[in-house]
Amino acid sequence: MSIPNVKRYRITSPDGTMTASLMAVLPKDVDVNAYLSDAAKRFDWKAHQEAMARQFKVRVGQQKQQKKK
Repeated sequence: MSIPNVKRYRITSPDGTMTASLMAVLPKDVDVNAYLSDAAKRFDWKAHQEAMARQFKVRVGQQKQQKKK
């Protein structure tokens, strides 16, 4: 089941180098651009960058374990 009225927004970092997606349910009478600019300022870009680097990390030299008799 999904949450109704959820919209996906894409925010960019203040320096413009990274993007992240943000899912939110906003009230009817809210300024979306103001909300997204505030969310981009408060977003933890350093942790996001570390998580992305950890996700695509390639392990080199991993060997298959062998059963010993």
